[in-house]
Amino acid sequence: MSTENFEDGPQETLEERILGGLDAEQREVATTLTGPLCVLAGAGTGKTRAITHRIAYGVHSGVYSPQRLLAVTFTARAAAEMRSRLRDLGVGNVQARTFHAAALRQLQFFWPQAVGGALPQLLDHKASIIAEAARRLRLSTDRASIRDLASEIEWAKVSMLTPANYLEKAQGRGTPGGFDLTAVARVFQSYEDVKTDRNVIDFEDVLLITVGILQEDPKVAATVREQYRHFVVDEYQDVSPLQQRLLELWLGGRDELCVVGDASQTIYSFTGASPRHLLEFKARYPDAGMVKLIRDYRSTPQVVKLANELLAARRSSGPVADAAWAAPLQLVAQRPHGPSPQFTECTDDEAEAATVAKKVQGLLDAGTKASEIAVLFRTNGQSEAYEQALAASGIGYQLRGGERFFARKEVRDSILQLRAATRALTPGEVPDPLGQMVRDILASLGYTDSAPHSGGAVRERWESLAALVALADELAQVRGADFSLSDFVNELQERSLAQHAPTVQGVTLASLHAAKGLEWDAVFLVGLSEGLMPISFADSPESVDEERRLLYVGITRAREHLFMSWSTARTPGGRANRKPSRFLDGLRPDSVTGGTARSLGRAPKRKAAAPAMCRVCGTMLSSGAERKVGRCNQCPPSYEEQSFEALREWRKAQALEADVPAFVVFTDATLTAIAEAKPKSLEELSALAGIGPSKLEKYGEEVLRIMAESSVL
Repeated sequence: MSTENFEDGPQETLEERILGGLDAEQREVATTLTGPLCVLAGAGTGKTRAITHRIAYGVHSGVYSPQRLLAVTFTARAAAEMRSRLRDLGVGNVQARTFHAAALRQLQFFWPQAVGGALPQLLDHKASIIAEAARRLRLSTDRASIRDLASEIEWAKVSMLTPANYLEKAQGRGTPGGFDLTAVARVFQSYEDVKTDRNVIDFEDVLLITVGILQEDPKVAATVREQYRHFVVDEYQDVSPLQQRLLELWLGGRDELCVVGDASQTIYSFTGASPRHLLEFKARYPDAGMVKLIRDYRSTPQVVKLANELLAARRSSGPVADAAWAAPLQLVAQRPHGPSPQFTECTDDEAEAATVAKKVQGLLDAGTKASEIAVLFRTNGQSEAYEQALAASGIGYQLRGGERFFARKEVRDSILQLRAATRALTPGEVPDPLGQMVRDILASLGYTDSAPHSGGAVRERWESLAALVALADELAQVRGADFSLSDFVNELQERSLAQHAPTVQGVTLASLHAAKGLEWDAVFLVGLSEGLMPISFADSPESVDEERRLLYVGITRAREHLFMSWSTARTPGGRANRKPSRFLDGLRPDSVTGGTARSLGRAPKRKAAAPAMCRVCGTMLSSGAERKVGRCNQCPPSYEEQSFEALREWRKAQALEADVPAFVVFTDATLTAIAEAKPKSLEELSALAGIGPSKLEKYGEEVLRIMAESSVL
């Protein structure tokens, strides 16, 4: 679409063409072109639309020079989508990149003059270098520990830590990869040494070195600041300290900055992301404008209501966690009413997967496209059961995070065929419509207008080709009749570099983290039981809050249909000891009796279970151990030392006699709960968490005897 299309006619026409479809708040964003601006944008509120129209309006009205504006986001896919929208608005020469891509471009340009020589090779994966670093230290590693060490080193570097100060700053981060923090610091240093020996840099180095050059070379900094006068940063809640420092150096004390984010969608804290920069924006820029986008155009009122209630149900978790929790935006649904979210309890994981497959088939039969359905889970390890259940039902699916679309052989072959076809076009010849040309060219690779009846590889191949045809139709409609086959091939090449894949006709299977930024007509949130949501290793109030935000992100991916399910046992016939996620308390209806799966969609709501609170300071208890004891970890224990030690000695003797680990008798948390509660009867003892009927019968009298004897010593 040409710029002239937007500049024809009087100023009112320009405003109407660019701003006409925006709501009042989006329009305020789009017309606030100078000075600092903070946009708090809830899920589905059209933030990308608002900021791309802001850029387009600024360029077309002459306030911005397109070459001097840099739009930054966090994924290559999001950057590619932003560039595509900007092209559609007639400003395709605006730079829209990720932090890493923008920094790498600058580093490649300035390295020869700032450092000299050739830029070191960029490291695609850390695994081999970390393995070598560990071997130099004579440390034994496996794939899992190497992965954990890589994540820890990435966190350290984006937090602007070095091997020298890592140990001091990383206290409380556990044992990454099974190593104590001293060992991790040594691996960190060894990793840096191996990289130096091999003359390679990693992705974090790209940011670190760019920051170093901008800090130390005034000429380079002045050149960059002359090049870019205006900045837009999307997903600002995910900025790391290192990215924030780079942004500050780009700005150089100026305030021509627009940031967009939602603290309630902060789900990458484990990578170093922090909403602090978003929440403190007004403090850094007192004169900054502030706009809240709360009109949700994505989801039905039923979905929006559930999302709002999930965040509102959060209770105080102590001063540290409360300070990090931002007051959520109260979304207001703009779509017509839809079906109520469904809650389903199943007997085991296999039954849950089968139930989901059956419901998916029902949606397909009712006309929902497979590409508009997603099954989202907390961990990637949960996907296998749903892959099997969908395959057994003959339902195609795509695993997000599996083989990349543009890496598939049929896609690479298609691009080669399309490029060859552009060379074969006769000059002056009137070509067929783009969609028809692409169909004809891909027919030689197996494309047909109707899907094959078979599944497996044949169906997957057809779905890839069909996605390319659909993209051609879509772009031809958006870009107009002048959009040629050559333009389409160039678009595919750019999307390939950005991994901006078109939509494939298949049910999406993805983790909740991988689903960020995406949306579907129907979403299944599965495995919503304690231990998976929140995940078992979320052992602090802050990490439990992040799990709540992760579920919020999952809920807000759904446009119309939302299904939430969990199972009471892991395997068929297994012990039914799982409980629904605490986050569903007050949201899900009362359970009802049933067979393999119990659909709870229309049952009356039950009263929300009150959150467990510390009996000493009154803050919410987050971990299972805290709930057993009834006291948070920050408050001191209130038991008598002799009682607790007597219980420990008794437990040790019981464990030795039964030849089992001590925790099998009672966990430390349960012993602490007993010692602090000082039960005097079996009834009082049975009220404590961790003491079921079998343990009460087996150990109850002995425990009461020990408590009675030790309390009078």
